[in-house]
Amino acid sequence: MGNHKIIMKKIKKALISVSDKKNLGNLLKVLAKYKIELISSGGTYKEIKKLKFKCQEVSEYTGSPEILGGRVKTLHPKIHAGILSKRNDKTHTKELKANQYDEIDLVIVNFYPFEKTLDQTTNHSKIIENIDVGGPTMVRAAAKNYNYVTVITSSDQYETLINELENNKGSTSIEFREKMSLEAFSETAYYDAVISNYFNKIKKNNFPKKKIIFGNLIEKLRYGENPHQEAAIYSKNRNLNIEQIHGKQLSYNNYNDIFSALTISKSLPKNLGTVIVKHANPCGVSINKNSLKSYKLALTCDPVSAFGGIVSCNFKINKALALELNKIFLEVIIANGFETDALKILKKKKNIRIIDATDFMMKDLIRFGSVNESILTQSEDLKVFEPKDFKVVSKIRPNKFQLKNLIFAFNVCRYVKSNAIILASQETTVGIGSGQPSRLDSCQIAIDKMNKFQNLKEDVVAASDAFFPFVDGIEKLVQSGVSAVIQPSGSIRDKEIIKFANQTGTILVFSKTRHFRH
Repeated sequence: MGNHKIIMKKIKKALISVSDKKNLGNLLKVLAKYKIELISSGGTYKEIKKLKFKCQEVSEYTGSPEILGGRVKTLHPKIHAGILSKRNDKTHTKELKANQYDEIDLVIVNFYPFEKTLDQTTNHSKIIENIDVGGPTMVRAAAKNYNYVTVITSSDQYETLINELENNKGSTSIEFREKMSLEAFSETAYYDAVISNYFNKIKKNNFPKKKIIFGNLIEKLRYGENPHQEAAIYSKNRNLNIEQIHGKQLSYNNYNDIFSALTISKSLPKNLGTVIVKHANPCGVSINKNSLKSYKLALTCDPVSAFGGIVSCNFKINKALALELNKIFLEVIIANGFETDALKILKKKKNIRIIDATDFMMKDLIRFGSVNESILTQSEDLKVFEPKDFKVVSKIRPNKFQLKNLIFAFNVCRYVKSNAIILASQETTVGIGSGQPSRLDSCQIAIDKMNKFQNLKEDVVAASDAFFPFVDGIEKLVQSGVSAVIQPSGSIRDKEIIKFANQTGTILVFSKTRHFRH
């Protein structure tokens, strides 16, 4: 009997309690058309009466007044028995009749705007008052009893409900009720997750005993990294704080590269930085006051790898830069805005994806990775380094220009897949070695890139994301012309590395911070 399903269910009575009152009028017209009785409470009741539809107030229906300043309105047996009763259970039917309770066939509820309140205030008391209790309770009850009850949790679903009622002459199908039930449970789970996340956040509890990962579906993607993989993108916010203003649909790989590029470009001094990314790895980074020069210098690091890549600028793109960008094939161009003339030029390429990331900001949050049913979490690596964070361990000290380049190289190094080696000059990468199991191989790749594409007139500095386990790595860099090296300390051979630096007149700077990235 518990598995009995009513295929079509005629709607006779509906309970409506919504904080989001948009599009309510259109729905009420259809409910009135099929003579569906309405019960409601508080502001929703007033809105329904304002729209001139018949409705019974919850307190009148239950015979119990709202109490505790409105905290208790719908938490009443007459409401929940009407929602939870099994229509095919004679005992349930008998008990409803004995208590003069009606069956409630349709529950339309959306919750107090807790998430929106978090965006508007830090006042803890106001935030707490926007934790909905009655709403989620009714929704869970209706979703559980989907065999007989239809549940609607968003104004976005009104049109779907209207079509269902019109197509079935005031009834709903079991398929529709099951679908709405699934969405309802997702909604209550999400709502509770946001609340849980808030309390963990204010208590700085980044690693609670039970970790809830949640988000809103932003877009179902065509496929994942490869065509045989399924993919979608979710966000804790209702949007990604980036706006696509031109081009084809973004792919999984596009998003992966976009976020990699933005992570770097947003870490650079504002209005100065350009980053070129390919397969989530930077292949060129530069800081320059002249926007055109900033891009050109980034491109010279590795123009071959830049083909088919992503360019991210933390400044507004002008006409001159747009003309230059159009000279090569790029998948995506990201910027803090675009001048009108620049946009016209870039849009000449029909498929190029153009992204305005003016509102995008990196937040110091928790990063997630998953395999099977296990999740790895860690805080983001966003520390910005200054001269006070380093220790010069060589006899020769860096001048202010060398130190500036060393800090630039070390800050970029954190965003390169390990093992990572960055060669830099004039706050521009001139060679990047990434993703090699051998640090020595990463050194060689960075050197080869520099020798292939650069004609340098100034000293080159190097940064390593972790310490050199042997002298051979730093030796290879010095032999290529590197005059200063920055690396984390911690190797049992640190003294040998320092000795080599002093013997060769190389500047050596140690950091206490390592920057593995996998």
